[in-house]
Amino acid sequence: MVLDDNWYTEASDDLGLGFSLRIKSKLHEEQSAYQTIAVYETETFGRLLTIDGLVMLTDRDNFVYHEMMTHPALFAHGAAKNVVIIGGGDCGTLREVLKHDSVERATQIEIDERVTRIAEDYFPALCESNDDPRATLAFEDGVAWMNNAPDGSVDLIIIDSTDPIGPAEGLFNEAFYKQCHRVLGNGGLLVQQSESPLVHSELIGEMHGGLRAAGFADTQLLSFPQPSYPTGWWSATLAARDTRTLYAPQGDLGFQTFYYTPAIHNAAFAQPAFMARILAD
Repeated sequence: MVLDDNWYTEASDDLGLGFSLRIKSKLHEEQSAYQTIAVYETETFGRLLTIDGLVMLTDRDNFVYHEMMTHPALFAHGAAKNVVIIGGGDCGTLREVLKHDSVERATQIEIDERVTRIAEDYFPALCESNDDPRATLAFEDGVAWMNNAPDGSVDLIIIDSTDPIGPAEGLFNEAFYKQCHRVLGNGGLLVQQSESPLVHSELIGEMHGGLRAAGFADTQLLSFPQPSYPTGWWSATLAARDTRTLYAPQGDLGFQTFYYTPAIHNAAFAQPAFMARILAD
C-alpha cells in the first residue's frame, strides 16, 4: 500500500498491477492483535476499509461481492436453515444472508473482533442486521470452530475470507475442506471467495482440486465484476457435499438487491474457455 499526494494505491509487485483511489482523509487506523485496520474517506468510492494495506471493501461497490457471496448459494441450496460464515467481519455477508426468511440461524465466526467493531462505527449500513435474533457473532478462529462443530449440523458454509495469507491461510487447504464436508448435512453447500480468474487461475484450480479430494461431489465457479479488487474480475467457488440439484431463483426474489438477479445467477456460472479447461483438469 502506498499513500502519495492523497492517493491510496494498492500495488501488487507479483502481479504487476495496482488500484488507486484519491483520498480525502484517513478516518481511522489501528493495529489489532492480528492485523492493521484502516478506514479512509475517498473522493469517489465513499469509505474504504483496508487490512494490512489491502482493499477489503468500499461503499461504492461492496454490494456486488456481498450479494454474490450469498444469494447464489442460498438459492442453489433451496432450504438452508443453519448458515455459518467464516470471516466476513464487516458483516455485509451476514446482512445479505438474513434477507432470506428460510434462514433460522446465521453464525459469523470472525477471528478479529476489531474488524466488526470498526465496521459498526464506519460502515453501519453493513451491520444493520447484527441485532437480528437469528444472528450470532462469534469472535474466534474459524478453523478451530469447524474442527469442533458437530457432524452434519450446518446447511451452508460461506468462507468470506481475506486472501490466503496471514490469518486466512488455513482456510484454503484440503484438511479444512474435509472438516467442512463433515460438518455439512445432506445436501449441504460451501461457497468460498476464490480471487480473480484472470490472474489467480492456479489457485482456483488448486481450490477445486482440494475440495474434490476432501469429498465434495461437485464444484462450480461463479464470477462477477469487482472494481476495487485486483483486475476488477472476481470469483467464488461453490461446492456441493453430495450429488444434488442446484436450484435457481424463479420470479421475484422477495427482497431488494442492487446487482443480483435470477438472470445474473444463471450467467455467473458460465465459464470462459480457458477457465473451463482448468476446472476440467
